[in-house]
Amino acid sequence: MLPIFSVGLPLLVAILAGEGVKATACNATNPCPYSAPCCSEYGFCGSDHFCLGGCNPFYSHALDSCRPAPVCKDAKYSFKDDSRILTNNTFYEGNATEYDWVVEGGNVFVADAAAGDLALTLTEKNGGTKLATTRYVHYGTITARMKTGRWKGVVAAFITMSDAKDEIDWEWPGTATTEGQSNYFWQGFFPSPSNGGTHGGLSDTYSNFHDYTIDWQPDTLTWLIDGKVVRTVKKSDTVKNGMTLYPTTPARVQFSIWPAGIESSGEGTISWAGGMIDWNDPDLKAAGQFAVILREVTIKCADQASLVKAAAIPAANITSYVYASNGTGGVPDIIYTNRSSLLNGASRNALLGIEAGRWQLAVVGLTALAVAGSQAFFGL
Repeated sequence: MLPIFSVGLPLLVAILAGEGVKATACNATNPCPYSAPCCSEYGFCGSDHFCLGGCNPFYSHALDSCRPAPVCKDAKYSFKDDSRILTNNTFYEGNATEYDWVVEGGNVFVADAAAGDLALTLTEKNGGTKLATTRYVHYGTITARMKTGRWKGVVAAFITMSDAKDEIDWEWPGTATTEGQSNYFWQGFFPSPSNGGTHGGLSDTYSNFHDYTIDWQPDTLTWLIDGKVVRTVKKSDTVKNGMTLYPTTPARVQFSIWPAGIESSGEGTISWAGGMIDWNDPDLKAAGQFAVILREVTIKCADQASLVKAAAIPAANITSYVYASNGTGGVPDIIYTNRSSLLNGASRNALLGIEAGRWQLAVVGLTALAVAGSQAFFGL
């Protein structure tokens, strides 16, 4: 079970070089310079759009280099049309009132307008699709009604991902159509033994819709299927060596379909995903793509008033989250503010080359997931 953000750095560098982009990699020991202050979700420095969703404040030039994260709002999403989905995230300028979702690589289409079904696609050419919310959740309950895949090497995922790499997962690997797999990660840390769990006994997840829930609260993390609790983790049980290894930072909700069964993946990843992808699969030949179906997403935010920390404004006026510090015990300090998340009209034209590279990164990020995650999960 892999954290969906993990990316093969050498391949990303090669893609950037192919796009004519000179990019600086960023990490815990190599933060971004003043000239390109924001560390993107994929680990490269830049400005403007790099400072939006996925921008890691701890790897950026300063904690406030990234734009503030738009605050959570209760919502129920179905997909009778795609008017609230921005299909090219490089044009997103931080306005969460304009778009609810952005597509970070790949393709989506409305598969059944009457039912509100959205298809996320995978082809050999597009390398998979990732769909992400424009708003963040800082604790709350997220339920997705969806159908998964049924193909060797093809993985479906529903996760929350924070800019600091706190992650909570539902995943469905390959041909495992009677189970779902849960997992969580703290700031990109790969635990040993793994935090993963498998939950079986489901009716065919490809043919039937199920409701999958992540109930993420300040002290407990619970996974549910069709309203039934299948797993609970207590924050108090995640403390190790004085560090609290529990997701605590505001996160976007993301859905994806990605190819694990390809030659660039490690043996553990391929085995976990059910084998190599058959690009001559009858389903692919008939439809022109593999697809997972998302019918409805419900987000219920945690009580904002009870979570406000060090804010000098009323809870009703809060519009965004920002990082104040690394905090203590592995728990970063988050402040609720009324700061704008907008890019303030930054020029797109000056960024066309680097943004082309970033758009390609979104696809590569789905196809070149690091082997380390699967090895940690399976002890390989």
